[in-house]
This record gives sequence, structure tokens and C-alpha cells, in this order.
Amino acid sequence: MWDLSVLGIDFYHLINWFIIYSFFGWVWETCYVSVKSGKYVNRGFINGPFCTIYGCGAVSVYAILRPVSGNLLWLYVGGVVVATALEYVTAVLMESIFHTSWWDYSDNKFNFQGRICLGASLGWGFFTVLLFKVLHPIVEYIVALYPVFIGEIGVCVIGIGYVVDFSFSVAAAFHIHEKLPIIEAAMEQAKDEMLVRMHEKVASVGFAREATLESVKERLEDVEVLKEMEQKRAAIAAEFSAELQKKKEAMAAKVGYNMQRFVKAYPNLNRGYKLHNLKKLRNRKEK
Repeated sequence: MWDLSVLGIDFYHLINWFIIYSFFGWVWETCYVSVKSGKYVNRGFINGPFCTIYGCGAVSVYAILRPVSGNLLWLYVGGVVVATALEYVTAVLMESIFHTSWWDYSDNKFNFQGRICLGASLGWGFFTVLLFKVLHPIVEYIVALYPVFIGEIGVCVIGIGYVVDFSFSVAAAFHIHEKLPIIEAAMEQAKDEMLVRMHEKVASVGFAREATLESVKERLEDVEVLKEMEQKRAAIAAEFSAELQKKKEAMAAKVGYNMQRFVKAYPNLNRGYKLHNLKKLRNRKEK
């Protein structure tokens, strides 16, 4: 089994590289999102510290583009094309299987169906060059550090744990499209109540309770006061948004741990899928 070859690379090295890249991808995604949100967020599809899409993507891109690794231009262009194709196919497959979208570029310029976008594709090209020139030599060095029999045992142990973890995660993901509408319906009611409170808070920002017309005009002419009011309004909006997300996570927790984890890691889960389906529905009506 270990000697099986795929595009000139033996299975032993492919699977070891896959595990390491999956771990690196998980570290990157989790650190980036956790820092951005100010709290720990596990961005992997499974519970363990692995992002499968990074492992598959890195190994596939390396195996496919190895013949042009000596030419930076071809390597960059190949990275843009291959990685973008993999991202699009993965998005379509996950939407088809789970009836949800796990990432959404709808708000980005030059996007296609919210599944891929020009900015991300250009970034994949730079990542591909980095992969070949920096990351892969490090990964090869790591794999060479331990004896082959240790690597084989490690792959088997990690593989068993991964399959079990993946199975539970997939089982939970299959029910997302059934549970999300229920959660979102309840959230709409909670959102209405919160919007009323938010409106009351925003309306009171920057003005005294018994403000006169003259005092209001005077404050509205002060640029610094306007800036302060805008900052306070933004803070109130962020506060309510965070409160709404907490409520959503709490409701998801009642369904199950994996559901809560998915909702926490992907706040806009299903948004892209709904937008895409809505667009298709409109196109059908127009025809």
C-alpha cells in the first residue's frame, strides 16, 4: 500500500504531507479567525486540529504542478487555475451533499456564484509559489525526521481517529439544512426584539433626555461630537451583533455539540447557498 504511486509520488509521502498540511491549514485558519473575532474558534470541519481542504489542496497542487516548478510564472498561473478549480469543485460538492455553503464571496468584487472570486484566486497563485519555495521543503524535512515505520504507525493511528471524527462531523453536517431554518426563524424573532432596544439606545446617543432644539443643532454642528456619536453607534451595533451570535450558538448547542461548533466557526453558514438558489429561482421565473 505504501509504495502505491500517484503522479510519481508514493502513497506514504502523500499521506504524510496531507496530514501535515491539514494541520498547518487548521493552525492558520484557527489563528486568523480567532484573532479577528477575539475568541477561540475551531475552523476545521472536524473536531480535531485538521483542515482537510488545505491538506487536499496543497497535496493536489504540488502533485499537479511539479512539472512546472522551475518556472515561477507558470507556477503562479498554474496555482491560480488549479487552486481556483479545486475551490469551486469543493464548494459545489459540499453544497450538493450538505445543502449549505461553507464560504461565501458574494460581497467580494469579481466573484462567481459566491464560490470563487478574483482576489482569492490571485492569492492562491502567491500561496502556490510559497508552497513550492518555502513550505514544501519544510514539510519534506519534517517527514524525513522520523523513521518510516514510525510514520506508518502514526498515519494509521491518526487515520483511525480522523475517520471516526469525520464520520460524526458528516452526520451532524447532513442535518444542518434541516436545523438551520428553525434556528434562523427563532433568531428573527429575537432580532426584532433586539432591534427595538438598539433603536432606543442609538436614539439616546449624544443627546440629553430633555434636549432642546437649540442644543441639538449645536451638537450636530460639532464635528468631534458627530465622530463620537458615530463611534458609539458602531459600538452598540457590534454589541448587539455579538449578542445575537451568542444566542444563535446557544440555540445550536441544544441540537448538538457539532452543530454549535459549525455555527460558531461559520457565522454566515448557508448564506451563499440561499443566495445562489434565490438567483436560480429568479432566472427560472424570468424564463
